Amino acid sequence: MYSLAIYLYMCAVGIAAIFNKRARMLAVGHRKAFFQLKRQVRKGERYVWFHAASLGEFEQGRPLMERLRREHPELKILLTFFSPSGYEVRKNWEGADVICYLPLDTPAHARLFFHFVRPECLFLIKYEFWQNYLKRCKKLGIPVYSVSSIFRPSQIFFRWYGRGYVKVLDNVTHFFVQNETSRELLATLGHTENVTVVGDTRFDRVLDIRDAAKPLPLVERFAQDHTVFVAGSSWPPDEALFIPWFRKSVPSARRLIIAPHLIGEDHLRDIERQLDGLRVLRYSRATEENVASADVLIIDGFGLLSSIYRYGQLAMVGGGFGAGIHNIPEAAVYGIPVLIGPNNQNFREARYLLDAGACFEVHDADDFAAQADRLLTDGEAYRSAAEAARRYISDNAGATDVIYRHVFRP
Repeated sequence: MYSLAIYLYMCAVGIAAIFNKRARMLAVGHRKAFFQLKRQVRKGERYVWFHAASLGEFEQGRPLMERLRREHPELKILLTFFSPSGYEVRKNWEGADVICYLPLDTPAHARLFFHFVRPECLFLIKYEFWQNYLKRCKKLGIPVYSVSSIFRPSQIFFRWYGRGYVKVLDNVTHFFVQNETSRELLATLGHTENVTVVGDTRFDRVLDIRDAAKPLPLVERFAQDHTVFVAGSSWPPDEALFIPWFRKSVPSARRLIIAPHLIGEDHLRDIERQLDGLRVLRYSRATEENVASADVLIIDGFGLLSSIYRYGQLAMVGGGFGAGIHNIPEAAVYGIPVLIGPNNQNFREARYLLDAGACFEVHDADDFAAQADRLLTDGEAYRSAAEAARRYISDNAGATDVIYRHVFRP
């Protein structure tokens, strides 16, 4: 039944590829993966395989890959992605030796995959338990480690209709889970001795980013002598809250940086229309001369947001009015309070930061304005929230070290 579902999905992707660019990238990438493996995998080399569904999972696995590269340069890294949003952004990342899509999980694909490469172990980052690949790992004696994984009662493993799929977890050598709830849920399935609660490697990653962040002279000049609000990974519903608030704040010494999640031309122009009458500048057009006089800086490119947060005094992390919030720790690591939308129940770091008083949930424009103004005018409230953000990140770091020492014992 499982393999049949995969074959049907393959057909659906093939049909969708005719009309949809993303589906086309996925279909082409999967077809090319075996050619890449055949051409790039070197006989006689030792490979460690990391699989990340998308870009977020890649960032969680990155600290472990970078440490492995530093301490065991003799080992090669194979990195696979399922989603185009991960592969297309990181296909040229220098931290891995081979980067490709993971072909869809059929028995034939699994056999062919291991024909080209026989990794010493596999790290699955957070989610995705591909049945045929994992069964093949078990058969070949390849250890499988689930890293930064998180389990919830709503997942298929814990539903009556998922009983047939539960066995896929028996192929995992060790689970390094984010929280105690995940450990307890796995225990109900008989996994007790091979589960360790370590937290989320993402905290190690954001600390690494903070420590390695390079200065951005244009952003620094824009922010100089002003109170800066950073809107990270914003969507239109987020923008409908902070843009009206900022328009009322312009006479003061405040400035706004917007890093939209979608940077298509239509979205950028829509943001600019909402800010009509203000001095709005796109980062790609910024110069030393014009950036200092702008009220709003729109980041119309990728890869800068994690460094930009450090120039802000307050941030909003987008997505909380849609499918779910984006990366809150990227902002919190700089010790700034964070505002988010209400769709955050399934995001562990959001719930803890809310409880710690470092993060604040907003529901509409009035609520947003009240919270933002309170934090920027009440010095004690601001200092308390900022310290809570810093403390939460530092207290939750260290998962990478625990995992690394368990797998690669000296």
